[in-house]
Amino acid sequence: MKFPLLFAALFALTLVASAGEPKLLRAGIIGLDTSHVLAFTQSLNKGTKKPEDAEKLAGVRVVAAYPQGSKDIESSTKRVPEYTEKVKAMGVEIVDSIDELLKRVDVVFLESNDGRVHLEQLKPVLAAKKPVFIDKPIAGDLADTIRILDLIKESGVPAFCSSSLRFSKATQAVRNGSIGKVKHAETFSPAHREATHSPLYWYAVHGCEALFTVMGTGCESVSSILISDGKFEVTGQWSGGRTGVFTDDQNGKGYGGKAVGEKGEAAIGAYDSYDVLLFEIVKMFRTGQVPVSAEETLELYAFMEAAEQSAKKGGEDINVKSLIEKTRAEIAAKR
Repeated sequence: MKFPLLFAALFALTLVASAGEPKLLRAGIIGLDTSHVLAFTQSLNKGTKKPEDAEKLAGVRVVAAYPQGSKDIESSTKRVPEYTEKVKAMGVEIVDSIDELLKRVDVVFLESNDGRVHLEQLKPVLAAKKPVFIDKPIAGDLADTIRILDLIKESGVPAFCSSSLRFSKATQAVRNGSIGKVKHAETFSPAHREATHSPLYWYAVHGCEALFTVMGTGCESVSSILISDGKFEVTGQWSGGRTGVFTDDQNGKGYGGKAVGEKGEAAIGAYDSYDVLLFEIVKMFRTGQVPVSAEETLELYAFMEAAEQSAKKGGEDINVKSLIEKTRAEIAAKR
């Protein structure tokens, strides 16, 4: 999504208290059921591990949080009491509703680990015109992904969703042309499933997002096959004959991959830190400029949903554009 340049400029001006001094931004968190909230709050309220990075986060502080994240995923709900106490210890006020949160903050981290609740939680944030980062997964399925992205576009509010793997140094170097145009890329990451979500959304999104970071938009079709012991491999065909492959890592390798470009090869897909993502979030809060387009986010999540459908059909190619159009038609039929 391209945030209008004039609007973005005016937005940025409102965040400057005086020349060279950024206005203090009060940040709020929705959902205390992911470790990301502890990492983000630590860096913003207590300081980064690297002193040289302090300026990138200066002037933003988490002041309030609404604990409710997932309503029924045990791995999420059981974290809330512990994480609530830990953010309170870092100076964060706990409130009992999103409406109360929005009265106290300028910007929002939508951190609920459960993508299914994001649409409901996002609506009042956009209505209040608060810039918002939406943690992965953006939704529980492609239909809600589309609803959320459409709602963001209609609101004109700066917002994006991303995995921290998108902003690792090596992956960004390839995206920015270090090996020329990428002809083929492969990534791998853990891919733990959650029955309430489209299978790749819950955790495989990390490796899939790293893949899209270097490949960009233009994915035309997707096929997915089981390799062994439940391990799967997803292959995307991009325009111009380019290919991208994501493999479910069940061998404990973690995160990684490689890209082959016009000028050589490079490693991609590594995890650097949560801070590399946080820097981009704060930059958006300050400038109104969104670092990940809605178009790329939509293709990423359609890629993952197409992989599920392909696997169910024995590896059949699934057309990405057709899948998006079909899902839009189903949404329209339900209105």
